[in-house]
Amino acid sequence: MFKKILIANRGEIALRIQRACRELGVKAVMVYSEADRDAKYIKLADESVCIGPAPSAQSYLNMPAIISAAEVTDAEAIHPGYGFLSENADFAERVEKSGFKFIGPTPDSIRIMGDKVSAKQTMIKAGVPCVPGSEGALPDDAAFIKRTAKQIGYPVIIKAAGGGGGRGMRVVHTEAALLHAVQTTKAEAGAAFGNPEVYMEKFLQNPRHIEIQIMADQHKNAVWLGERDCSMQRRHQKVIEEAPAPGIPRKLIERIGERCVAAVKKIGYRGAGTFEFLYENGEFYFIEMNTRVQVEHPVTEWITGVDIVRTQIMVAAGEKLPFVQRDIQLKGHSIECRINAEDPYKFTPSPGRITTWHTPGGPGVRVDSHIYANYFVPPNYDSMIGKIIVHGDTREQALSRMRTALAETVVEGINTNIALHRELMVDAKFMDGGTNIHYLEEWLSKRVR
Repeated sequence: MFKKILIANRGEIALRIQRACRELGVKAVMVYSEADRDAKYIKLADESVCIGPAPSAQSYLNMPAIISAAEVTDAEAIHPGYGFLSENADFAERVEKSGFKFIGPTPDSIRIMGDKVSAKQTMIKAGVPCVPGSEGALPDDAAFIKRTAKQIGYPVIIKAAGGGGGRGMRVVHTEAALLHAVQTTKAEAGAAFGNPEVYMEKFLQNPRHIEIQIMADQHKNAVWLGERDCSMQRRHQKVIEEAPAPGIPRKLIERIGERCVAAVKKIGYRGAGTFEFLYENGEFYFIEMNTRVQVEHPVTEWITGVDIVRTQIMVAAGEKLPFVQRDIQLKGHSIECRINAEDPYKFTPSPGRITTWHTPGGPGVRVDSHIYANYFVPPNYDSMIGKIIVHGDTREQALSRMRTALAETVVEGINTNIALHRELMVDAKFMDGGTNIHYLEEWLSKRVR
């Protein structure tokens, strides 16, 4: 096991990784920007290093500064968390070449799965079902593009090969709009991701977003840790996640989970990863793989009893997975609400000083957050300030516990989206389960303040 790990992230995930290090008896080095100087996890750190000013490009995305921090503190490994450099193959490579262990997949795995075109081709070869679409990146051939769209059938969606986080996508309903959409998405993709390649897929009308969590070691062992339903989304950003997915036959889930395990074994994957699927009319369609820990990992931890972050660290240290597939038994139901510093109606960011912070408690309630009273939420980063996660024996009990938890939560000084979550927890269709990825935006369009 490592003696010291550098955590190259901020916010709630930095604190979450720090806690896993403590449990393993590993010292945690925290890096931080000038805007995060007063963060809770900095105060709790064994060591901390300021790596630059507030802008991410000069701090959390500054590879030389992060690697230098690891060098001066004698860290042995770097955990990238999620976001920032967590899925950057060049960063993973520089970490390893500098003599540190990257707590995540190999740079090659990140490259293969980070490019949506190569990921899709890899999954097809591994027998994982994919959304019908172009076999690779679209060429600069108008006739070919039109012919491909006609074969797939409208509507189609143009996606950036290097995209992610809900960006770099455009839905096209007619041939007249096709070529302009392709060119616009290419330009946006080049500017945002440094890769102008785009591909085309069938646009599914009413799918659900279902993901499979996997964990693999470097000894050719791999398991899948159940599924999550992340269909409650706004602008392709997840708002509520739950596990297991309500209303999908277990046999279908098991079949897709087994294929995901076979795929990671085939590509020699190590660490935590998530296969994301669209699910419609009893069929799963692979869309992408996230080669890192997910924001929503706690719901899986609760229904499986597996500590995903701790296991990530153990696997990176060369240990074998401490469980096999038959050990993974799903128990009860878990729901997560992302708490954002934003106006609950306009969704505009709401940075500022938190004057009151009271978190919920009781059986089956977990709060993952780096926030405290008098903490200043900086305007420079993502608006998520924490997550409320609940667990119950049944989905109904989990919903009831979430309602209670949200009612107990008090945040003053800034706006948050807690009011939105309170409304959704009593929405009839959400309570029934199985809403599709468009449901929340349709619901919001009809919402009365």
